[in-house]
Amino acid sequence: MFEKPAGTTTRRARGAAADATPPAAWVSCPACRALLYGKRFERDLKVCSMCGHHARLTAPERIAQLLDPGSAVAIEVSPVADDPLGFVDLRPYRERLDAARAATGLREAVLAVRGRLDGTPVVLAVMDFRFLGGSLGSAVGEQITNAAETSLADGVPLVLVTASGGARMQEGALSLMQMVKTSQALARLNEVGILTISLVTDPTYGGVAASFATLADVIVAEPGARLGFAGPRVIKQTIGVELPDGFQTAEFLLAHGLVDEVQRRGALRGTLARLLTAASGRRREAAPREDDGGSAARTPEALIRRPDRLAERSAWEIVQLARHPDRPTTLDYVTHAFDGFQELHGDRASGDCRAIVAGVGRLDDDPVVLIGHQKGRDTRERIDRNFGMPSPEGYRKTARLMRLAAKLGLPVVTFIDTPGADPGLGAEERGQAGAIAENLALMSGLPTPIVAVVTGEGGSGGALALAVADRVLMLSNAVYSVISPEGCAAILWKDGGAAERAATALRIDARELLSIGVVDAVVPEPAGGAHRDPVGTAELVRAAVASTLRELSGRDPARLVRDRRARFRAFGNHRIG
Repeated sequence: MFEKPAGTTTRRARGAAADATPPAAWVSCPACRALLYGKRFERDLKVCSMCGHHARLTAPERIAQLLDPGSAVAIEVSPVADDPLGFVDLRPYRERLDAARAATGLREAVLAVRGRLDGTPVVLAVMDFRFLGGSLGSAVGEQITNAAETSLADGVPLVLVTASGGARMQEGALSLMQMVKTSQALARLNEVGILTISLVTDPTYGGVAASFATLADVIVAEPGARLGFAGPRVIKQTIGVELPDGFQTAEFLLAHGLVDEVQRRGALRGTLARLLTAASGRRREAAPREDDGGSAARTPEALIRRPDRLAERSAWEIVQLARHPDRPTTLDYVTHAFDGFQELHGDRASGDCRAIVAGVGRLDDDPVVLIGHQKGRDTRERIDRNFGMPSPEGYRKTARLMRLAAKLGLPVVTFIDTPGADPGLGAEERGQAGAIAENLALMSGLPTPIVAVVTGEGGSGGALALAVADRVLMLSNAVYSVISPEGCAAILWKDGGAAERAATALRIDARELLSIGVVDAVVPEPAGGAHRDPVGTAELVRAAVASTLRELSGRDPARLVRDRRARFRAFGNHRIG
């Protein structure tokens, strides 16, 4: 926590911290030692203006930061036994509890309330590290479980803010059992489709990290927040190795695919508000809306469904346009064609993949899950994103977001632009084939509408893993093929120079694919190609996707799955004249 510099009055307890600092006092940042003016420090939500260090907030401060003013209402819970084991170490456990209550003004290490976050009703449970290190005992487990049950009863999202050193040793095995109690409470919310969000603050360890903190649908962490099962000292003592810099910090966790986002404190409310829209506005089960002059009204011109309306062109010419470096990317589409996009990261197992962008956004005020390949713009970004070639972690991230869409009843929109899946040694070692196969099986049975849009290159199984959809749309200068023309030429013609002939033979352009039913409709690009007018192209895509989702929105999940499986079951029965 922040401490006053030498020469000022010492606080009675380190945990009392900055909330007790007089408004005009100066405080010292423990990270960079800079002197900070108290009033500004409070306005900055106890974030150091010099180095960005995030000091700990008390539970009441956190509630005030996140919830709309005046909306918090405490959730009452029946008290549990204070000292079930009669535990005594250097000091009786009951005395420790009394001291913690006196120092913090709290009954226990968590506060749970009903409230509103940017207008959305939520249940919020916030841990307070000042109270015995935020340790997980019976009372904390009961409060978290009761908060989850309140969320279930009210049918509103659950937001958890964690700060804990782990299980409370003074309660023995009963403390351990709280991990199960809280985990099954979140599992119940998962079963009924209620969104859960975890905000990880520093530190979150042990039994809390290994239960409710990491079971939420979305995990957001503050900068520098540490999370892990075993702490660094325990790891060093047990296996005797030096740990890397930043080990277990939020940034480390993000790089390893274990959290969705690292967000500074001042932006947390906005991030959480965007995430909560995914639960607050589920797609309406209704007939198509009347013409309101919006994107749906422009639909008839946005889609071509008959091959004879597309001019015959050189397939090789189209390949070059599909690969144009200035062609709009997935990030362009989710920015210009959708509203309020919030990117999510990680496969929750081992890594993230920059070649896949995934998150939630809104289309005509309805929430959607958005997923797509991302090649990048310049050379540096293309290298960073592996030229749009996803790793197994990318496909597993995709699968995680699709399961979230199914849980919340949200449609999925995918954007396909990849030369193919990552063919590297590491990808094979980590199960590339299995990751793609899992996506194909998952998407074929996903009980929610799926619309795929081939925006550039649709390269083989790496593209197909995002294209098992109810409707497949394609831009007029996109391609979709089992292999690249160059690869086909090298294998079958034994001549890489035969790529142009291979492109024609593979029938990879929109006109040919529409004629054999691989794609359902084509989105005509602006004159000269999508790269000439990215914003205009995004508007056309928006109109096409909106129309297609309206067409699918009234169908029950069983019919969606039945029709989707029948669609792909029929491929291979076509005859091409």
